[in-house]
Amino acid sequence: MSLNTSAKSLIERQVLPNLSRLRIADHRLHSGRVLDFGCKVPGGIQAGLLLARICLADLADVQVAPADYGLWQGPTLQVTTDDPVSACMASQYAGWKVSKDQFFAMGSGPMRSKRKREEVFEHLEVQDDSPFAVGVLECDQIPSIDILERIADECGTQPANTILCVAPTRSLAGVIQVVARSIETAMHKLHELGFDLHQVICAHGSAPIPPVAKDFAEGIGRTNDAILYGGQVTLWVDTQDDLIESIGGKVPSLASKDFGNPFAKTFREYQYDFYKVDPGLFAPATVSFVNLRSGNSFRYGKLCPEVLRDSFGCKAN
Repeated sequence: MSLNTSAKSLIERQVLPNLSRLRIADHRLHSGRVLDFGCKVPGGIQAGLLLARICLADLADVQVAPADYGLWQGPTLQVTTDDPVSACMASQYAGWKVSKDQFFAMGSGPMRSKRKREEVFEHLEVQDDSPFAVGVLECDQIPSIDILERIADECGTQPANTILCVAPTRSLAGVIQVVARSIETAMHKLHELGFDLHQVICAHGSAPIPPVAKDFAEGIGRTNDAILYGGQVTLWVDTQDDLIESIGGKVPSLASKDFGNPFAKTFREYQYDFYKVDPGLFAPATVSFVNLRSGNSFRYGKLCPEVLRDSFGCKAN
């Protein structure tokens, strides 16, 4: 099954029959469809879990897990996949900047595997010939028919076969969808370091679910900090130990020059220009490699609960 067909099937099975219960709104733009998970509706935890699974092309299990009280008193979000290349890099990675006039959104989800204009697809060997395009847009407004038609055109499909799922970071579903990217950030960092991603066989990631912030910068900051300072990823790989040892210390966020402060503070210092932030910062706090070839394991990075308390606005009793 193609990535887009898989995501569309999930929507048809679990989202559309339960719109009212999930507090999701279905907007029909002529023949196309936009599903609102948190812009003009409340959404919620279950909506967020489904949004994360859609973004992962339903190739990963996403669950809310008990809190790690040594890290943060709120619950944790866990993601597990046996196909991290397809789920995270060919689908979940937010590599598409969707913009037109005053509209801007970060685009992710399996629709990217039909567009295939990003450099990373030169290395993924992913093919999706389905007639459907399913995407996730991180933004705070419902896209117009012009946006939907442009996305359909770039994906080589018809508006009638296009589904866009929308949620802002300042919504509970949006928070969960972003925090579900712990594995994705590790995979992208490995790609940037020249590691062959096809050597990653399975993956598990976790990160705390932060409080929803009403301020734009704080919202961006908290979801990023959940991964940068609280994200824990384990990768089962098939490679040489010396290769892991040569790059392992470069993977976690600790390796970045911008590591140490809540992301919102760093964001403000760069005049809210996302692209001035050191790209190496966007990685989990810790990354563990379990080498299936040798039986050895390696762990890099560190957790920073004190930064999370600062970022999440935790008030001491």
